[in-house]
Amino acid sequence: MNIDPAMPILVVDDYQTMVKILRNLLKQIGFENVDSATNGAEALELIKQKPYGLVISDWNMEPMTGFELLKKVREGGTNAEVPFIMVTAESKTDNIVAARKAGVSNYLVKPFNQQSLKAKIEQVFAQQQAA
Repeated sequence: MNIDPAMPILVVDDYQTMVKILRNLLKQIGFENVDSATNGAEALELIKQKPYGLVISDWNMEPMTGFELLKKVREGGTNAEVPFIMVTAESKTDNIVAARKAGVSNYLVKPFNQQSLKAKIEQVFAQQQAA
């Protein structure tokens, strides 16, 4: 799988420890170009300013959730097609279905490790290349 390790990635989570964990895992996988935002509203502003190759967002945040961010991103604009992985501690079927309908690329349930994160990223880009 040919994924550009220099592509910009946006990590969105209101919990700074989770941002650090994701940054470290992404670095271990080979991704160095990682920005972060503490909520969906902040992330949306960053997305408007820069083309990201991947967005990894927590679901539960205030004032804008990751789900609301996903819907806003998919509404249109230059980053409407950006691969988007939703991270959550809950594996509720209703949430997964809602996220799929809103256009999420993949879903990652906490806790996860480097292998599961890498596998999800590879799945996303394999789907994109197949489409």
